[in-house]
Amino acid sequence: MGEIKAVDISLKPIKDLLGIHFFIPNYQRGFRWKKQQVKDLLDDIDEFINKQKCNHSQDNFYCLQPLVVKETVPKPDNFINALPREVNDGDILCKVKKAINENTRWEVIDGQQRLTTIYILLTVLNLNEKCYDIEYETRNDSKNFLSNISNIENEAYDNNIDYHHIVKAKNIICEWFLDKNDKYKQQFNDILLNKVQFIWYKSDEDPIRVFTRLNIGKIGLTNAELIKALFLNRSNFAGEDYEKVRLKQYEIASQWDRIEYTLQNEEFWLFLHDTGYTNPTRIDFIFDLMCDMGKIDSFIGWNKNDKENNIGTDKYRTFRYFNAYFHSDKAKEQAKNNNITLIEQCWAEVSNIFQTFEEWFNDLELYHYIGYLIDNGSKLNDILIKWDEAKYKKAFFEDLINDIKKKIDGCKDLSQQYEIDGKSKTACKPLLLLHNIQTVILQNKNSIDNYKLGVFYKFPFHLYKIEKWDVEHIDSNTENDLSDTDAQNEFLLNVYNGVSSDEQKNIGEFINKTPNANANTFDKFKKYKNNNGSDDKLDDKEKNQIWNFTLLDSSTNRSYGNSIFSAKRRIIIGKDKGKLIPIPKIRKKNNVPDFYVGDEKDAQSSFIPPCTKQVFLKYYSSASTSPNYWGKSDAEAYQNNIFETLRNFGVINPQDNSTKKIENGK
Repeated sequence: MGEIKAVDISLKPIKDLLGIHFFIPNYQRGFRWKKQQVKDLLDDIDEFINKQKCNHSQDNFYCLQPLVVKETVPKPDNFINALPREVNDGDILCKVKKAINENTRWEVIDGQQRLTTIYILLTVLNLNEKCYDIEYETRNDSKNFLSNISNIENEAYDNNIDYHHIVKAKNIICEWFLDKNDKYKQQFNDILLNKVQFIWYKSDEDPIRVFTRLNIGKIGLTNAELIKALFLNRSNFAGEDYEKVRLKQYEIASQWDRIEYTLQNEEFWLFLHDTGYTNPTRIDFIFDLMCDMGKIDSFIGWNKNDKENNIGTDKYRTFRYFNAYFHSDKAKEQAKNNNITLIEQCWAEVSNIFQTFEEWFNDLELYHYIGYLIDNGSKLNDILIKWDEAKYKKAFFEDLINDIKKKIDGCKDLSQQYEIDGKSKTACKPLLLLHNIQTVILQNKNSIDNYKLGVFYKFPFHLYKIEKWDVEHIDSNTENDLSDTDAQNEFLLNVYNGVSSDEQKNIGEFINKTPNANANTFDKFKKYKNNNGSDDKLDDKEKNQIWNFTLLDSSTNRSYGNSIFSAKRRIIIGKDKGKLIPIPKIRKKNNVPDFYVGDEKDAQSSFIPPCTKQVFLKYYSSASTSPNYWGKSDAEAYQNNIFETLRNFGVINPQDNSTKKIENGK
């Protein structure tokens, strides 16, 4: 459902509600708060009182969740009958005001449970304060019942469940105050009236629609919706004529929608964030950033302590931050001096942050380097601060490179061994991801020259972040003994083209289980197992170096275990295509042995990082090698590519003496 439109939004202390007539319509359920909910409210206010004593602060406050209301006339006939009948009927203005006051009610759309509990609380304290009144449409005598609640003890209202819960809540409150002295009660009452505040959200829409939005699925008001109400509140356009106000409201609303629409694009959003953000609106995070970074502190005139005391720490702190801005005399004065409106002054900051994100997203290197840093734990706030402080884009870019170097500092030596002395292979994950990122950047630079495009291909952070990633051995750390029939068949299929026709016949008979005594055992084919030569085989020590590692999503990793290289290759290609590719077989076609692949089945496709794909396609090896093996020559070619791709980030390649010069900046 769409957002709720407010015509007025503010913070109201409880004392400002005194004397107001509230009306609970029949589309709402009755009062249902249980003991724990009532006790939690009392405990929270008590904790706030204790903090006040400890901090000796008089400026902060305890904020309640939004009270969403609409001004209505619940009984139109009564209102009409109360209006004066004749033009000369005495003091017409006085009678009209009286009719409005007596017949107008604030319809409570959301927040009635808390509002009723506070009413009961004020009644129990009974410190001669005039209260507001509440009337439930479904209970004709509810107003009188609530006004006399302090004198009612019995909870047994078999025919009226609302009254049962109301009396029970009253008794819980009385019990909570039982051991409190009069001085404490007075202090509690003063805090309740003056320091406890509702976010007052006046709506002018159909109340049932608004109630449905807030209660079906419990979609509460977000900070963004509350802040939008501030930006579009007509009172913040003071002194401007109606048409200008309407035009500016429309302009901000349109820009707001464009920002939200862009942030809902997963490719854009997951470039800046991880998965798991649950707010229905995403523009909230820009306002949260502004609050955390103090983007409008100077307009308000706050220091850090002022800010903490005035906005608190709960989920609505960001709304209160912007609310303080719109009520700040200093902010109003600065806007006036700059010949702009209060709204324009603040909205410029919002637009600037969003435009910065767009600039990063559309820049080849900034997109990839910032996306990499965020994925490796850098905070967006810190990156924004560096952007703001950098005098030139080049200086900011150099900062990014230096930060990236720090991320790979523990794995920049390409000869380093893992899985020993407690050093997990996952420690080289930042290096493997950077290899993918920089590979994409370099491919783009070549493509841009050829095709004259701004960005030819982006590393898809939105796909990468959906998966959980493992650092996995290319050549399995545990050698496959080829005792499994499928593994034997796949192994021999990849041997097939490189052997004599007689041996091809034997392989075909073995795979197809042709009754032949000489072909029914795998032992005679074991001579091919080390066909890549002992000098080209990785030993156990070498298997735990960077040249034998790649990034794999955890589901793919689990699916192939310690399969032979050719089987891993088949699985990777299938994942990339979204297919389950069966093991090929050999059959005779026109009396000639021929490879036969069974029907591929549709399967869930997985994102395969470009360098992982290239590893299993033997992209880095200049000469063709056996598809059954990941040999040392393949590993060296892969490692050399890592070095050449990342040499400007200070990686150390043991096979290249020039790395020392690079490392020393020569």
